[in-house]
Amino acid sequence: MEEQEDNQDYTFKFILWLILFLVFGIIIITCKQESEDYIITVNGPVLSSQTGVALTHEHILVDFISADSTGYFRWDKDSVIKKALPFVKGAGNKGVLTIFDCSPAYLGRDPVILKRLSEETGINFITNTGYYGFNNIHLPAEFYALSTDKLAEIWIDEFKNGIDGTGIKPGFIKIAVDPADNLAPKDIKLITAAALTHLATGLTIASHTGPDKPAFEQIEILKKNGVDPSAFIWVHAQQSSPEKNIEAAKAGTWISLDNIRNRPEVKSGDPSSLEWYANRIAELKKQGLLNKVLISHDSGWYDPAKPDGGPFNGFTDIFEFFLPLLKEKGFTQEEIDLILVKNPQEAFKVKVRPYLTQNK
Repeated sequence: MEEQEDNQDYTFKFILWLILFLVFGIIIITCKQESEDYIITVNGPVLSSQTGVALTHEHILVDFISADSTGYFRWDKDSVIKKALPFVKGAGNKGVLTIFDCSPAYLGRDPVILKRLSEETGINFITNTGYYGFNNIHLPAEFYALSTDKLAEIWIDEFKNGIDGTGIKPGFIKIAVDPADNLAPKDIKLITAAALTHLATGLTIASHTGPDKPAFEQIEILKKNGVDPSAFIWVHAQQSSPEKNIEAAKAGTWISLDNIRNRPEVKSGDPSSLEWYANRIAELKKQGLLNKVLISHDSGWYDPAKPDGGPFNGFTDIFEFFLPLLKEKGFTQEEIDLILVKNPQEAFKVKVRPYLTQNK
């Protein structure tokens, strides 16, 4: 009888320990998963470690007509996919695993097209939330009546619930400001709303900017709103000087050199030439800032206003022409992987990056 009770007691203890082991195991796995960095693709979250070679600034579709005239009715999804698919596959053949599509709302954003291209090719596509303020015509009419808080709420809602009823969520914030010496009120509203959206979502802010004065003004507005410069991508930073690129990178800003294409008609060393871009990156490397550099083609550009979408620029020039040039200049494969793999992972991971003045 005592032996039977001992066996029952042993069985009970064994089951209890097994349950505790399983519970703690689940907790540990869950905590580990929550602590791992991720980005948000059109198919949902993906671990940053799985994004591979990434192109951080491309456009499958851009509709240049004004915000009050654009809409999904302006293009046929099947036609866009048919035109873009060979070029996306071409990028995949060069090892690209991830493409960030920078066409914002009211300028040709179509997350369903990106999702279908992703399903066809296995390449991660990331879409965005935010508005394009450059030249004003791509801002919806209601923009000017919205408070900054209400504007941020629209973008935060897309992050939480998806875009236009598709369920597809944005993986970064895309805005654009005018390249003026001083930001206009509408540009200040855009970058401030982007700051609020970042603090609520952890999405990185990519701002079509160009020259250095609007770039640094945006950085200061972000800091005043509690957002660290490491949450900010200075898009088209090639339009500024190397000194200003270096200054911004030292503050934590991402330097996006994003119009890298093979242009045989451009003299080597002239702005927009491959040689020029290679030299700019070399200057950042010399300052120990290669870990803040992003590169891309700024290519694609199916235009619904043109027959068959007009000419479509591919996504392979960096691999066919630019990387060999970098290697000629002494860049190692490890440094190239830093630019094309690790930097995009770090730049676009979903993480709130607060500006802590006591640490500055």
